[in-house]
Amino acid sequence: MTQTVATVDRAALIERYERNRARTRALFSVIRDDAYYFSPIRARHPVVFYEGHLPAFSFNTLVKRALGGASIDSALETLFARGIDPSDVSTKSSLNSPMAWPTRRVVRQFVEEADRRVRAALSSADLDTPGHPLLEAAEAVHAILEHEAMHQETLSYMWHRLPLDQKRRPDNYSPVVEGVVPAQEWIDVPEGDATLGVPLGSIPFGWDNEFGPWHERVPPFAIQRHDVTNAAYLKFVDAGGDPPLFWERHGREWYWRGMFDRIPLPAAWPVYVSQAEAAAYAAWQGARLPTEAEFQRAAYGTLHHAERPWPWGELPPTSAHGVFDFVSWDPHPAGSHPDGRSHWGVDDLVGNGWEWTSTVFRPFPGFRPMPAYPEYSADFFDGEHFVLKGASPATARELLRPTFRNWFRPRYPYVYATFRCARSTR
Repeated sequence: MTQTVATVDRAALIERYERNRARTRALFSVIRDDAYYFSPIRARHPVVFYEGHLPAFSFNTLVKRALGGASIDSALETLFARGIDPSDVSTKSSLNSPMAWPTRRVVRQFVEEADRRVRAALSSADLDTPGHPLLEAAEAVHAILEHEAMHQETLSYMWHRLPLDQKRRPDNYSPVVEGVVPAQEWIDVPEGDATLGVPLGSIPFGWDNEFGPWHERVPPFAIQRHDVTNAAYLKFVDAGGDPPLFWERHGREWYWRGMFDRIPLPAAWPVYVSQAEAAAYAAWQGARLPTEAEFQRAAYGTLHHAERPWPWGELPPTSAHGVFDFVSWDPHPAGSHPDGRSHWGVDDLVGNGWEWTSTVFRPFPGFRPMPAYPEYSADFFDGEHFVLKGASPATARELLRPTFRNWFRPRYPYVYATFRCARSTR
């Protein structure tokens, strides 16, 4: 896969790598020692795997494969090689025992050496080699940086499912629970084009599923201004709908399972649900989920055809525009960041929760697996995963580009994912 950029800003890449590693260390400092070999999400490896996986992926991808560097420990490099949800949980059962994993001292020794070699490569190696399958436009470097940022969100999902007594509550943990449930409105979006896939070389870096020039003509539709809130979804539950995994009932009251506390259900927060639950609610309302193209049009489109890099316009993303980049362990009340509103007046399209769509995750025409991570997308073009757009509180700001696509199975309940309803108007 060929991408084109003029130069590599080595200092900026090193700064991002160090920022990633510091954030990962901070995330691991939250969990107590007795959680290290625990699997809080059955479809994933235990915690120990991820402490080794992040530096192992960076070392394997950049130092070994791209630059031809020597091995550290081939057994550990293989053990920690891949961390995507397995399709068959039973194949991982043999690794769910502490006896199957190295001690934390061994893991940390490996981590330190992998970090040392990656830092050395970032400091002095030729990172951008035209014509090299992994180093064209520094693809391997960008891949390892975004890979770690994405896995930090995965760690947040896992930590969320840990028992509260297996985590250390930060002194500054203070969920924003105050807020009035916003009045829901339907926003009409006129017919227009939506850009989904882009040509190679048009952005500094993207994953393979983002490429392949692809535009869709989107018929007129209406979309809800706000994400569906806990208060709105509660009416669905009271009518017989399934409660989401993030809710817990104690006696007659519902609570939100926060990262470090059980919180009386914050009515104004967006509800976090699976795609199946979101689709069921939308049908109950006589509506549907938006398509990927409709989300793109609502988020980045304008009346005058030009698309914007962010819903709010040209300004780089800040905490005034939404809840992302790890500014909060939990969501904020829906509609509480009006500076992030789109051209059409739709709120929270980036941040506060990924947004489910009705679009099955598929490649755009001309798709080619990326050399740095060829299985990244291709393994999931199976018709069983759905596209999510936007961002959550635990999404790094580097991933907020319009072309970025997330995807999960429709009944996977652990994601910081919300939704809003849509309906056709023609």
